[in-house]
Amino acid sequence: MKQIALHDRPREKMARVGPTALGDNELIALLVGSGTRSKSALMLASDVLNLAGGATGLMRLGLDELTTLDGVGISRAARVLAAIELGRRVLAGRTPERPKLGTPREVGNYLLPLYGGYRVERFGLVLLDAKHRLIRTTILSVGSLDASIAHPREVFREAALASASAIVLFHNHPSGDPQPSAEDVLLTRRLVSAGQVMGIDVVDHLILGESRWFSFKDAARL
Repeated sequence: MKQIALHDRPREKMARVGPTALGDNELIALLVGSGTRSKSALMLASDVLNLAGGATGLMRLGLDELTTLDGVGISRAARVLAAIELGRRVLAGRTPERPKLGTPREVGNYLLPLYGGYRVERFGLVLLDAKHRLIRTTILSVGSLDASIAHPREVFREAALASASAIVLFHNHPSGDPQPSAEDVLLTRRLVSAGQVMGIDVVDHLILGESRWFSFKDAARL
């Protein structure tokens, strides 16, 4: 970055005007640390952003994808991913220890920072007590969602072990589009019916996209 005026280099600029004044590429350049013989840190940062499709796509990147970029090795990629994961935890940490999750918006705001944006599908449960306060969340499967992975036996076994009165189903769509598939609709109906038999209320099923979610309850499709 020798061609950039000293006071406009990311580190010096942050010290002068603060982090909020830096662009996405400048923040990533600070994580990358330094450039290579052929590329500056800012150029490498731009490559990372182009690969992600913008800052919101960074959550979907994995180590193997980042290291395909020329000049981004394991060390640089690990720093970027560590910062993304730390951001997730900071967002999740704003939530009270046992929040009340009584509405789809409250559940979505809780789940999205933790489980939205992953490039691999995850299916899980939010376990709630009788007042719809959080007991815990649990991931039942990682990978393609199918009927065997999300079998009622496994779902309600977890709920029974936690003495949950109600549950919210959730999974993410790696595509970033939270609209439900036909399989999602069938799975939801199957688990709602099983919950009625078990006496455990399935209050919603949230599908998490990249920056938004779909609620079966909000859509009146439970």
